[in-house]
Amino acid sequence: MAVPKRKMSRSNTRARRSQWKATATTLTTCPRCKAATKPHTACPACGAYNGRQYAEALRSEHEVH
Repeated sequence: MAVPKRKMSRSNTRARRSQWKATATTLTTCPRCKAATKPHTACPACGAYNGRQYAEALRSEHEVH
């Protein structure tokens, strides 16, 4: 296993870590209630997925976060 011979400076470490960026989650619209949902999961607003009712709604349409 490779082991570094010298300590890596803060600037080099931070320059390397600057490339680690988080990406935003992809969102699609629910065909039933038009709410924003993650793809391939049941809608949190109405509980529907692929034309079927799977779960109770986890949150209401008018709930404020």
